[in-house]
Amino acid sequence: MIRKLLLIVAVITAMASCRTLTPEEKAAKAEKEAVEHKLDSVKFLALKQDIINKSFVLEAHNLIFKRGNRAYVNSSTNFIACEGDKAVVQVAPFNGGGPNGVGGITVEGGYSKFETKSDKRGNFIVKFYVSGTGISADVTITLMKDSGKASAYISPSFNSRDLTLEGDIVPFANSSVIKGYTW
Repeated sequence: MIRKLLLIVAVITAMASCRTLTPEEKAAKAEKEAVEHKLDSVKFLALKQDIINKSFVLEAHNLIFKRGNRAYVNSSTNFIACEGDKAVVQVAPFNGGGPNGVGGITVEGGYSKFETKSDKRGNFIVKFYVSGTGISADVTITLMKDSGKASAYISPSFNSRDLTLEGDIVPFANSSVIKGYTW
């Protein structure tokens, strides 16, 4: 008897939570989604211009190693920055220590071969080569269409320890990253 009563209560609760949207609610939801899409498009165009102007930072939330292992990292210490004629690539998957003092490696120096293009899906891609005193790397950043989300593929010149950073592109002036000692 108690089982039947619990089953009836569960069915009534499920039916009550499965109500359909009214036409007004559907229209409001569609309008909200359209506004969000337009805002994302405007953000994408602004960030694309920041990349072209060489004044941007990719603040990474995820670090993906060569074999696919993923680490969630602090965006203030894991980033790629470009401002004027200088670039910084910092990967710090550990908390404290390391050659840069914040748990990883920091490469700061000039960049060359700065190229931008759009792919057939509408994503914006930038490639450049960063050379520091102790290490250098090829960097390819892909800004996803109509968003601020990006991924960066880093290929060091002197070893095969390729990395991918995933995160958000922000204007250089709005960034809150912490740069460690350069290596």
